Amino acid sequence: MKRFFDAELETFRSQLILMGETAIEQVRTAVKALIEANPGLANQVIAADDKLDRLEVEIDDEAVRYMNLRAPIASELRLVIVGMKASHDLERVGDEATSIAKRAIKLNAEPQLKPYIDLPRIATMALEMLRDALDCFLQVDEAKAIAVCKRDAEVDNINRQLYRELTSFMIEKPETISRAIELMFISKSIERIADHATNIAEEMIYLSQGKDVRHTEELKKIPTA
Repeated sequence: MKRFFDAELETFRSQLILMGETAIEQVRTAVKALIEANPGLANQVIAADDKLDRLEVEIDDEAVRYMNLRAPIASELRLVIVGMKASHDLERVGDEATSIAKRAIKLNAEPQLKPYIDLPRIATMALEMLRDALDCFLQVDEAKAIAVCKRDAEVDNINRQLYRELTSFMIEKPETISRAIELMFISKSIERIADHATNIAEEMIYLSQGKDVRHTEELKKIPTA
């Protein structure tokens, strides 16, 4: 039998998914602003940053209200706590999108240092991870959550490869230092977005198992299928 206030939990889930979709769109637009040298898109991202801040506050307020009024059972309590943590990660994703947009404006005012191939590639990977992690929140799909966590290493590897390439640029052509550093920061922002997706996926595993797998070897031991 469903509890009378299950609808409130569904609304809570919907708010979190809305926040996730907003964060994904912010990152996608920020990267597009860089690739297309479009300061208008970058400014659009910067101007919209407050929207994610407001959504985080609304989700936290709703979670606290629910815990105070509904005396949730263990599974419901885990859902609410995980949602609050996920909203914090999504707010940080929005911060990274804003950082990318600001750096895009700086970079687009100068000649392009190199073709933008790796950055959109890892951005796509990070956003796919984030979307899959959010899907896990709706479906409580433990296997998909584990797969998200294991994909984080691939983003890290590409980020390190890009760092090495940009470091070579700076050594060989000192006039490229400022542009190379900006690109390094953008790459790092994207790597952090993948980290936030991993955090959310780990929380989904906690939601499913009631077991905290953060900072452990558990994920290496769990098969993906």
